[in-house]
Amino acid sequence: MNERSGSNLKAKLILLAGVFSCSMSSAFFRYMTAPSTIAATYRLGWTVLLLTPLIFSKRETRKELLSLKGKDLAFCGLSGLFLAMHFVVWFESLSNTSIASSTVLVNTEVAFAAFGYLIFFGKKIRKKEILAIGIAFLGSVVIAMADTGGGAGKNAVLGDILALLAAFFSACYTLIGTRERSHMSTMVYTYVLYWGCFLSLLVFDAVSGVPMTGYEPINWIMSLCLAVFCTLLGHSVFSWSLKFLTPTYVSTVKLAGPVFASISAILLFGEIPGLIQVAGAAVVLAGVYLYAKNS
Repeated sequence: MNERSGSNLKAKLILLAGVFSCSMSSAFFRYMTAPSTIAATYRLGWTVLLLTPLIFSKRETRKELLSLKGKDLAFCGLSGLFLAMHFVVWFESLSNTSIASSTVLVNTEVAFAAFGYLIFFGKKIRKKEILAIGIAFLGSVVIAMADTGGGAGKNAVLGDILALLAAFFSACYTLIGTRERSHMSTMVYTYVLYWGCFLSLLVFDAVSGVPMTGYEPINWIMSLCLAVFCTLLGHSVFSWSLKFLTPTYVSTVKLAGPVFASISAILLFGEIPGLIQVAGAAVVLAGVYLYAKNS
């Protein structure tokens, strides 16, 4: 194995670990009683609070942060805005549909990321990769169809639509990250990104008029878990991997997240997916496997 292939294998394994960490977000959110916007705000508040001492304790990261150009700050802020919108609509999706369906559908960002990679970066996508993406997306459609009966939540179809919208926002955030990670370190990029996300969420809260406080202590505990396991060990890993892997590959591997999320839903909530959902998940995983095999 040459040095480059070894480096790619290491990046792929770390990415998979990040997918596992991030897959726990749906389970952590289910324990929270605060509205979706507040849950996301608490999560990002913890994130920037934990990252700040790490950033300013190192001379290299302080220097890089202070030397950022206005264009980079603007792009990182825009990426943070998309991430904020992703969190808000996805958390709302989880309130309306099943963990299995929402998690699979939100990971169809691979389709949006693939077309964005083609349009904005001029990168070609091979026929085998397109086929794999199509198979994964078909599996997601099967899962969405299984929810039309409304048994998975208050309004399963609305939840599925919101999950797809969250996928689009996530793809936008991923594509911007591809641009910025080409010349920025993971620490500095994610720090500015998370600040942009946190400030955007505060604006959303102010506009909606949702109270920031007055919720049960469990919300602070679960939002801390979201910050550590799902943001710092999840989304930060996604941003790191964009230095070594294509955004389409990163988005495709994220589709494996529903497997971990569904297992946690079974163990923690007794939420057993139906046969159609299981079949759809199998199709999704087949698409992920084909893409990974041919990339």
